[in-house]
This record gives sequence, C-alpha cells and structure tokens, in this order.
Amino acid sequence: MPRISWNEIQYRAATFAARWNGETYEKGESQSFWSEFLDIFEIDRRRHGAFFEYAIKKGSGKQGFIDLFWPGKLLAEQKSGGGDTARVKLQAYEYLETMPDHDLPQAIVVSDFATFQLIDTRTNDSFSFPLADVPKHVRRFAFLVDDTSRAYPEEDPVNRTAAENMAKLHNQLEANRYTGRDLELLLVRLVFCLFADDAQIFERNLFANYLRNRTQPDGSDLGPRLGKIFEILNTPRDDRQTTLDQDLQTFPYINGGLFDDTIRMPDFTSKMRRDLLTATLLDWSKVSPAIFGSMFQGVMDATLRRNLGAHYTSEKYILRVIKPLFLDDLYVDFARVKDTPRELRRFHDKLARLQFLDPACGSGNFLVITYRELRRLEHKVVQVQTRGQKSLFDVRELLRVNVDQMHGIEIEEFPSLVAQTALWLTDHQMNLEASQMLGQHYVRLPLTSQRQHRPCQRPDHRLGRRDRPRSA
Repeated sequence: MPRISWNEIQYRAATFAARWNGETYEKGESQSFWSEFLDIFEIDRRRHGAFFEYAIKKGSGKQGFIDLFWPGKLLAEQKSGGGDTARVKLQAYEYLETMPDHDLPQAIVVSDFATFQLIDTRTNDSFSFPLADVPKHVRRFAFLVDDTSRAYPEEDPVNRTAAENMAKLHNQLEANRYTGRDLELLLVRLVFCLFADDAQIFERNLFANYLRNRTQPDGSDLGPRLGKIFEILNTPRDDRQTTLDQDLQTFPYINGGLFDDTIRMPDFTSKMRRDLLTATLLDWSKVSPAIFGSMFQGVMDATLRRNLGAHYTSEKYILRVIKPLFLDDLYVDFARVKDTPRELRRFHDKLARLQFLDPACGSGNFLVITYRELRRLEHKVVQVQTRGQKSLFDVRELLRVNVDQMHGIEIEEFPSLVAQTALWLTDHQMNLEASQMLGQHYVRLPLTSQRQHRPCQRPDHRLGRRDRPRSA
C-alpha cells in the first residue's frame, strides 16, 4: 500500500499538535498520544508490530517497560508535563543495553507532551522541538514510512579482517602450487576451527594453543599436524585410539560432513605459520558466518567468479530483502498472538514448518541471515512461553527451528560446502544466544541433521546413489 503524501502528513501533524496542546497527564493519555502520533503517518500500531508497555530487562537486571516500542524503528518514552526528561532519556538507553541488535530502534523519542526530543541511535545526534513545531519537523520521522531511509547495520570490521586473513593465506598456498579442491576444503576447515576456538565449540584457544605449542617455527610439520586434527574432529570419542595424544583427545567430535574427506595437506613456510597464528588472535566468535561468503569471493579466481555469477551480498542488503518479503509479517503475527498461549503455540508450530529455498544459493548468505533472523524470532516466542518458568523447560524441546528448514541449490561443490558450514556455525551462535536467554547451556554437538541430505547441496547430492544421472 503506497504511503500518503507529505502534504497529507503535514496536515495531520498540525491537527495532532492542536489536539494535544495543553495535555500533561502521562498515565491517562500516553497510549492515545502515541497512537495518534503514528496515525499522522497512517501507521497502524498493531499491524506494524509496535507494542505499548513492552517488557524488557534493563542493563541493571531490573524489569522495565517501554512506553512504545516498534522493533527496528522507534522507542518512545513519555513523561507527564514538566517531568524529568533527562532521566527518561537515560532510562531509554538502559533498555538498549540488553536489546538484540536486530531490534535496536533507529530513533528514541522522549516527550512530556509539550516537547519532543528525537535521538538518532546511530549517531547519538539529538534534536528538540515543541509540540507546536511537529508539522515543521515531521520529515525528521521519514524513517517511519520510508524503508530506504532505514538504518541497517554496517559490516563489522572484524568480518572484513577475517576475510582478508583467509585471502592472504589462500594466495600464499596457491602460489606454492597448492590448489583446487584441497585448498578449498582446507580454508573452510580452518575457518571453522578458528571460529570453534572462540565460540565455545572447542575449549577456549584449544586450536590456537595446539598450533602455537606443538608445531615447529619453520612450519615444516604444520600440514601433518592440521591433518591429524581434522582426522580427530571426524572420529567419535569411542573410536579413538587409547594411546592418542591427550592434546588431540580434547578436540570434540564434530561430524556434519565437513571433515569426512581426506585431503592432501600443504607444505607450510614459517611465514604461512605466522600468518595463521596471527589469524588466531582475532576474536572469531564475533565473526558473522556471512563472512564465509566474503571469503568465498576472495579466494575464487576472478574470471571464474564472473563466469559463474558468484556475488557476495552483505547483511544489510539481505535484510532489506527478507524483512519486507516475510520477516516483518512474521513479527506482526507474533505481536498479534503473543498474549494468547494457544495461538502462540500455533505460531511456533508455523515457524518450525516454514521452508526456505534459494535456487542459486552460492555461499549461502541469504540462507544464513534468514536462519539467524528466524531463530531470533523463535527466541522471542520462547521467552513469552517460559516467562518466569525457564528452569522447568528443556531447552532442546523448546528450540524447534533448525537448519533442515533451509534449502539451496548450487552447481559448484565449494560454495555449497561454504553454505553448509556457515549454517552450522549460525546454528551454534543462535544456540549460545538461547543458552544465555534461558540460563541453560546448549551446544548441538556432534552436528546432526534430520534429513539425509545437507542444506545447500549441489543438485546431484539430493539424489540417492542409484538415482544419479549417468553420463551419456
């Protein structure tokens, strides 16, 4: 539905300012005030998923209630006429401390009816004006109706650094005539291990310490040592030799197919070893699995990349697609049913049944971000379902959205492997978020799938061995 014209918006703003002139009573009129404010822009609060008295924990741990909260858009706090707006502003910032990134509003508005203070959460720029000047400054609220003005998070510099580290290592290995599928698998496995080292899949710094303490400075034994680690990660604990080095025994069994194939290991130099050790110093737990897409783009031959149409799409552009496509509607549905237990259970059932297909998935960026956002919505559902009773529930039964709901088609093996691995890492990140939310530690290891094929496979991977097409 097209938005109304700015002429109409200004007319409505003038009507709003005149109607509320002289009002001072916060408790009695706050919700009517903000409903009519949104109506200036022809925004229906319920349909757009905005909430009154939104319950949230403050940074101090105390329970708080936001007067008006529209996730991703607006946080509004109201005071009675002459109230302490500075204290209310401070309270609004407390709410931001515990808020997940995807819910962070673009702006905070503090009002005592007579005045407005608009704060841009991206820049912390603040602008104040009286109620009578709402028509004059109404375009400052363009972000409420114009999605192109929406603030999407920029790429974290740590993602860029991680991709650059992998590209540097790739170039050195390739120059040393270590190429092809072996190189591709090696890089994906290294990224997984670096991530696992910092994200509670491995014991903290297990991988980094092993490389630092158990390999020669000249890099001569680094290849065989890595090969042994990969072998152990693919071996269940009960099947490992009893005489296995205790440092290696500490590595968990991963499964998931990532370490299935034996690859030819490269001969490393002292510089390659130093570069890999430098990469371990980065906090990989902060790296988005979408970095896999960036890494994929960085390591592929430029000519091949153009021919195959491979393209890395950043998170902010993916969000611009998936939010209006389906995610915003899901949040609206959630807002509608969150206070009705039976309807909320049905909504949770719906989330667990949704299936997503990217028919040209490449390295899986769209699927990764889609899965992450779907899981975060499920976390909100679970928060409501377990309110005040978290210890009575088993987290494994509560979390029903899983990677099996993500499907992709990709003709090349390497990007499909990148996509599969990125989805598993995203699943792990979401499990950690759920663990923190529910107070129960949950790690899904070994990696398992409820279906025989893995997410984002090459097309022939979906077929049984007997059914695969034979070459002519």
